[in-house]
Amino acid sequence: MNKVAVIFKSVYGTTKQYAQWIAEELDASLFEASSVKPDCLMDYDVVIYGGGLYAGGIIGAKLVAENPCKSLVVFTVGLATPETTDYSDILAMNFTTEKLTDTKMFHLHGGMDYGKLKITHKAMMALKKRETEKTPLAERTDDGRQLLETYGGRVDFVNREAINPLVDYVRSLIHETIE
Repeated sequence: MNKVAVIFKSVYGTTKQYAQWIAEELDASLFEASSVKPDCLMDYDVVIYGGGLYAGGIIGAKLVAENPCKSLVVFTVGLATPETTDYSDILAMNFTTEKLTDTKMFHLHGGMDYGKLKITHKAMMALKKRETEKTPLAERTDDGRQLLETYGGRVDFVNREAINPLVDYVRSLIHETIE
């Protein structure tokens, strides 16, 4: 029987929610990243790692970026629209070229409640807001316009159906391993 682990690092809960849904769909073990020892990663046929996007980084990704896994799948969660966002710089900052070649990536749309942000995250969002406001209207991205419209409030784009491509991909990996 194949063993699948879903490991996550979540600050505000959206990544945790996605990780719980993925683990449920795949009948996988679920772990918070801080409870996982690197040498345990090889105990699983498939490791799925989920981390939120913060200032160009994937929170907690060093666990899987710097340690071997038999098969690694990564999902990120952020406010940017996954269908229109280029994640290549973020991925390159967090993973070696070799690791990226061997890892399937998925990007999921998250959420944010400005009232619950830590002071550092509030400062980062204020900086991003000021930066976006300086961008001429005609050059603003959809994400930039959305940031300005929702700044200071609550946004929630979390959608259980968004995990389906990841779940299908992992099921195909498990099916290949069995054959």
